[in-house]
Amino acid sequence: MAHTHSIPSVDEQFEFTAESKRNLTIGIVAGVVLVGIGAFLAAKGVGGHEHAAATHGAAAHGHEAAHGAAAAEGHHYKWTTRLWANVWVNSVYFLGASVIGMFFIAYNYLAQAGWSAVFKRVPEALPAFLPVIGVVMLITFFVAGHDLFHWTHEGLYEVGGPEYDPIIAGKKGFLNTPFFVIRLVIYFVAWYWLWRVVRNYSLKEDLEGGTEYYEKSIKYGTAFLVVFAVTSSTSAWDLVMSIDTHWFSTMFGWYTLASWHVTGLAIITLIIVNLKEKGLLKAVNASHLHDLGKFMFAFSIFWAYVWFAQFMLIYYANLPEETIYYRERFSGYGGIYKAPFFINLLLCFVFPFLVLMTRDAKRTPIILKIACWGIIVGHYFDFYTNIMPGTVGEHGGFGPIEFGMILIFACAFIWSVSTQLAKANLIPKNHPMLEESLHHDI
Repeated sequence: MAHTHSIPSVDEQFEFTAESKRNLTIGIVAGVVLVGIGAFLAAKGVGGHEHAAATHGAAAHGHEAAHGAAAAEGHHYKWTTRLWANVWVNSVYFLGASVIGMFFIAYNYLAQAGWSAVFKRVPEALPAFLPVIGVVMLITFFVAGHDLFHWTHEGLYEVGGPEYDPIIAGKKGFLNTPFFVIRLVIYFVAWYWLWRVVRNYSLKEDLEGGTEYYEKSIKYGTAFLVVFAVTSSTSAWDLVMSIDTHWFSTMFGWYTLASWHVTGLAIITLIIVNLKEKGLLKAVNASHLHDLGKFMFAFSIFWAYVWFAQFMLIYYANLPEETIYYRERFSGYGGIYKAPFFINLLLCFVFPFLVLMTRDAKRTPIILKIACWGIIVGHYFDFYTNIMPGTVGEHGGFGPIEFGMILIFACAFIWSVSTQLAKANLIPKNHPMLEESLHHDI
């Protein structure tokens, strides 16, 4: 039973200040400078890892053609590939961070959950970044898809040709450029349009009240969940798994969704805590934070479960065409991906599991922030280790390009979210479940 307590005003407005815009602009410019420095060094052959291929070759047992970078396929490696690979890593990462905002809203609508109503404007703001990511990904694919995705090479499909690959040729019905681009466009148009509809209903609800827009939002939120049930997996296959064209996992769609979901939850929680520290979202209480902490704790465990289930099945089968994926990340390319691989496991599971285990930890803002940052950084490494070995291989590493690209994308994402938060009252004051949310107590 809820205690009796005074309810703060539900009229709150977030201001996206000129100072904040200036700081984000400085961040983007700094990122561009770092990428420029990194690109110059890469063009000069400095800053990468140029290991002999022998170590990797011994581990691969002749399967480099399926899993290595384009250089291993007989195609000359270009330093620009590392640049575009970083664009792709960050695009996939922030795509997940954006679309999970709609996912969170949708399953809360479907469940008719009341507890999250008071802060729903935060996840509601995230998907506004989707069009930016969509344009960036399409440009990247048209400019550098030939270097990032081995299956785009025409020679692989010429029967009797020197590059003919019967396995990749057998996937041509799905992995071909026109169909790939069509799917990419469908993903972004469907996700963004459904979010736009629900967002507009939310803003109209603020002005007019009633339950009409809430009921419509439930219908469109449910439609999104049906669409996302399919597209979350197919997009994971397209954007990440198809990089290693021979390798596949029937669990990869769930694995990627789990990674996106817990990243999105961490970002939502971090924004809420930061807004509270600025004196906003006063109606968000310790019980709301506790539930957000439970979400992060639970889905960090779920991600680890899917990760281990995928790994265990492949390890147990001990088939070269399956195990090569992990061999490359453990010991391939001179071991340059081993540290990111284990940092990923540490930050995405061990760290949040230990930090968020107690009730008090989930209700303490500073501990929540630490856990959020661990998850956010950890899942960047998750996508880094999934994408980089298959795109740049032995030429990977961490340098100005990587840090600069993260800075550009992060500042652009924060700009987009801040713009959306400033467009409406921070608390949806006419939401039918608001009263329940204001008295949320566990």
